[in-house]
Amino acid sequence: MEKVLIETYGCQMNFADSEVVGAILKTNNYALTDDIEQADFVLINTCAIRDNAEQRVRHRVRELKAQQNKRRQMRIGILGCMAERLQSQLMSEEENVSFVVGPDAYRQLPSILQQVRQGQKAAETELSQTETYADIEPVRLASNGISAYISIMRGCQNYCTYCVVPYTRGRERSRQPQTIVDEARKLWQQGYREVTLLGQNVNSYNCDNYDFPQLIEDVAAISPDLRVRFATSHPKDLSDKLLQAMAAHSNICRCIHLPVQSGSNHMLKAMNRHYTIEWYLERVDAIRKYIPDCSITTDVIAGFCGETLDDHQATLDLFRQVRYDYAYMFKYSMRPNTYAHRHMHDDVGEEEKTRRLNEIIKLQGEIALENNQKEIGREYEVLVEGVSHRNKSQLFGRNSQNKVIVFDKRDAIPGTYRRTIVESCTAATLIGKLAD
Repeated sequence: MEKVLIETYGCQMNFADSEVVGAILKTNNYALTDDIEQADFVLINTCAIRDNAEQRVRHRVRELKAQQNKRRQMRIGILGCMAERLQSQLMSEEENVSFVVGPDAYRQLPSILQQVRQGQKAAETELSQTETYADIEPVRLASNGISAYISIMRGCQNYCTYCVVPYTRGRERSRQPQTIVDEARKLWQQGYREVTLLGQNVNSYNCDNYDFPQLIEDVAAISPDLRVRFATSHPKDLSDKLLQAMAAHSNICRCIHLPVQSGSNHMLKAMNRHYTIEWYLERVDAIRKYIPDCSITTDVIAGFCGETLDDHQATLDLFRQVRYDYAYMFKYSMRPNTYAHRHMHDDVGEEEKTRRLNEIIKLQGEIALENNQKEIGREYEVLVEGVSHRNKSQLFGRNSQNKVIVFDKRDAIPGTYRRTIVESCTAATLIGKLAD
């Protein structure tokens, strides 16, 4: 039985896709391994959202040449968004890559591996308007047995001018709801206590007029002890109906990731984000109206095409107003084939992008610390996930707001819920003790 090692880079969707790939290969009599010394095939599941992500993959491919020199039967394949973007070009630029497979062609992997075994190179990158992999039960790779991802839809058709995703993952298509609920129920029966529903724009899920608020309520109804999270929300699709559904079910977690990208209407229009800052802030107000204890996190881009100092200042002002609990903060990276690449000028210099990004990071660090300091003395129910990486005598878990809390082990067991009291904090972590 030939052995396959899967390495994954990028977003939660990529990790969920790797679990689908693992299931397809196991069904076709391949064994999965974590040992590079044993691997006949190394599959690298990739991200193309920023140039830095692609450079990491290229560096890894070149690192693997040493392994291939020792084990000449080992073959390397590139999966996912980078494969879709570069296609066969990738094999000519990286000579030790034998095959590339896009996100909608994973069912063809067994036949592709056969071709590669016979000395051929292969590329399959055709996008699909229907593929959702709904019938495949994912292999939970490196799972902690407590939390799992469920992909509920694929693709994106918002066409933000900076973003490559519509070109690497195709148009939106949603899974049949019953397949999602059945997958969540089976995970619950297997002992999982948390599921995260995934989609590029998860709250635009719609299958035959069955929408995302209906779906998340049906998943939450499986058990009050099954936590339900979701990512990632698009502000234009965050409805009152969804917020009301969240408020009605205590096991739907009190955390919404709401990417803003910029605090300036000028930039939002240039980015084709389909909302204004006024709309965005109204959605933030609605979250706090229906779910007062909800944490809000975001994504932001520094130095997009045409961003002025006033636009940058508007982003800083927005951060001060919303007071995010966490933010993913990046400087703009021009991606080939996007609208911005074809029609806009990347006119903010790298040094200035870095300066603006560092200002945002510094401000967000201050806000996050202040937010966490307000948590001191509060009591939360925590889903215990495992041993702290920094202190083996402590465990860690997350509260409903997705904040990490570390605490002394005592008699706590991973996979169970425990009450904790917050005693101190850093900007990233709450430090507490068991309350019972």
